[in-house]
Amino acid sequence: MKGPARRVSGASLAAVLFDMDGTLVDTERLWWEAVEQVAGRALTEADRPDVLGRPVEHTAAWLGAATGTPAQELADTLHREFADRVRTGVVPRPGALALLDALAREDVPTALVTASPRSVADTVLDVLGAHRFAVSVTADDTEHTKPAPDPYLAACRALDADPAACVAVEDTETGVASAEAAGCAVLAVPSLAPIEAAPGRAVEASLETVTPATLRALLPRRLRVMTWNLWYGGTKVHDHRAKQLKVIAETDVDVVGLQETYGGAAEEIAEALGWHHHRAGTNLGIISRFPVTAVLGDPDVGFYGAAGARIAVGDEEVEVWTVHLDYERYGPYASEPLARLAHEEVRLGQLRDTLRRIGDVAPVVLVGDFNCPSHLDWPGVEWPVTKAAEEAGFADSFRQARPDAVRDPGHTWSPVHAHPEPQDRIDFVLHRGLTVLDSRTYVCGTPRTWPDVEDNDWPSDHAAVITTFSLGSGPGSA
Repeated sequence: MKGPARRVSGASLAAVLFDMDGTLVDTERLWWEAVEQVAGRALTEADRPDVLGRPVEHTAAWLGAATGTPAQELADTLHREFADRVRTGVVPRPGALALLDALAREDVPTALVTASPRSVADTVLDVLGAHRFAVSVTADDTEHTKPAPDPYLAACRALDADPAACVAVEDTETGVASAEAAGCAVLAVPSLAPIEAAPGRAVEASLETVTPATLRALLPRRLRVMTWNLWYGGTKVHDHRAKQLKVIAETDVDVVGLQETYGGAAEEIAEALGWHHHRAGTNLGIISRFPVTAVLGDPDVGFYGAAGARIAVGDEEVEVWTVHLDYERYGPYASEPLARLAHEEVRLGQLRDTLRRIGDVAPVVLVGDFNCPSHLDWPGVEWPVTKAAEEAGFADSFRQARPDAVRDPGHTWSPVHAHPEPQDRIDFVLHRGLTVLDSRTYVCGTPRTWPDVEDNDWPSDHAAVITTFSLGSGPGSA
């Protein structure tokens, strides 16, 4: 790969990933001519699957099987023939430079993702302007190239971008397969062979009609939800309110379910952001960049319990509930399996009360600090609280996105309470009736451990959990 890594935040269109040959430059014709020259015959429609969108090595092996010539010799000749044509005949596709410049004006990073070797890509970059791309990925940079997803995944990693928030622009079925396997939305602009439209894929005849808004509209309409225990409202850390606002801005979340607000934190944070909010009791709150159309739950909720709000996301409404369950006799403190479950009836009763209030509505998101682990993380321990949520139809978004509990433990307790304090996953974003695009834990900076926490950038003793949901096709949230 070539190009600096760049962190992408604050935009629903994280990046646009461009194929090169036939998409940005008119090289498919040059490649076709080079293969014809080496093959010693005119190519036909039947040859397309082994020529277009394929790395040089594939086409060389295909030609070698037909002619008996060693594949490496053919690959070297193909490289030479194609490079000669590129140096003298490469032409940007109509609308390509205008689209790249329009994306730059909107600060949307771009990557070049090609099955061509680095030597050819660098020649094309000289024509297009290497400055127009934050990253370039070639056939030399990944173990597997298109149609495998590796090149697009590599570009997303280099840009620190979620593939679900990226659009790939391709001109061949091979490239489309690679981008879709990586999880990107796709705009197909066919050059020599037709491509059909499909879910998550649009087709345009030319880049001349494509704008950043066109690409943004290909992304799923999303809802990005965070659960966050503020830890005494954040007051254990200096300048906590400014740090809380910074976290919300940098994570680009849409809705936050809060616990331990300790009074007016939800209202104050929402007002500072210009957001909507629902404050419940002394400990719970929901803040949202989208309008709150109804408040739900017990209006006299105490320190523990749940509160909900109905959120209008475009023409769709989603219920979001935040819950805080009793912290006494935390299960993992006990060494014996039966003792671990001794106090769970208290938390289970609190959750069941919440589930009764929610009913069977969908779509709904239930977030919070459960103060207990998940049965999905502990083999042989049926933690009843998360099990009850599952039996009520709620799915654990983090485990849907990251099913391997060993590889991705997702610990949220605790970034500041170190050994011998148990490390576990006790904060959850559950849902019913939505599609999960991504889920991850979040902590900023490198928090110092208790009691030396006053100057931490992270103003909490829990990690947050952030899940990105899809609400269907359409423009992403701005």
